Amino acid sequence: MAEQTFTMHPVAHIESDFAEKFGIPRQSGLVDALRARVVFEPPYRDPSALRGIEQFSHIWLLWQFTQAMREGWSPTVRPPRLGGNTRVGVFATRSPFRPNPIGLSCVRLEKVEQDPARGPVLLVRGADLLDGTPIYDIKPYIPFADSRPDAAEGYTAQTRTYRLEVRCPEALRASLAPEQWEALAGVLAGDPRPSYQDDPARVYGMRFAGYEVRFTVTEGVLTVCGIAPEG
Repeated sequence: MAEQTFTMHPVAHIESDFAEKFGIPRQSGLVDALRARVVFEPPYRDPSALRGIEQFSHIWLLWQFTQAMREGWSPTVRPPRLGGNTRVGVFATRSPFRPNPIGLSCVRLEKVEQDPARGPVLLVRGADLLDGTPIYDIKPYIPFADSRPDAAEGYTAQTRTYRLEVRCPEALRASLAPEQWEALAGVLAGDPRPSYQDDPARVYGMRFAGYEVRFTVTEGVLTVCGIAPEG
C-alpha cells in the first residue's frame, strides 16, 4: 500500500502551570488538583462543536510532544521509572520519543466556560501537558469501552504506588494559594526526579505556576526549601 500523508492542524492548546518538562506528572490523572484550560484555536471556537460534551465527566486529549522533536527514532527507550538503564520497546512505553510525537491524556472535565474573547474554554483537571501544548483532537471518555479493569499493567505495576512524603515550612507554603499548594504537593509527592538521580545533597528546582520551587529528597522524604516568584 502506498504511503499516505496528511497535515494535522491543532484544534486547541492548553494553558497549564508547567512552563518546563521537569515536574510534569508522568501520566494524566495522577494529580486531580492540577487545573488547566483547553483554549480552542480561532477556526474551532464554534460552540456547536462541543454540544453534548458537558454530559461526560472525562475526555481524551490527543496532543503533540513539542519538546521531544528529533530526527529519526529508536526502536527501544529507557523508561525513567525503571532506573533509566533498562531498555524496552518504544511501542511498549509512553515515552515522548516516538516515530510520531503524539501524546494521549485522559483528563476530568470540570466545566465549560464561555469566554467573550476566546469562545468556549474547557476547564480540566489532572492534565500532564506543558503550557502551550497543541491539541489535535478531543474525544469523550466512554467507561464501558475505554475501561479495562482486568488489563495487565506490565512493568508499570512495580512503580505505580511509589510516593514521597512531602514536607514544607508553613512560611513557604503561605506563598501559594491553598489550591495551588494542593496541586504542587501532589506533583512533588510523585517525585519529579529521574529515577537514576538520588543525591540527598542535591537541591532540585522546578517552575510551577509562576514560581521557582526548590527541594531536596532524602530517604523517601521531599523537603521544600524554597518557593519564590520567577524573575
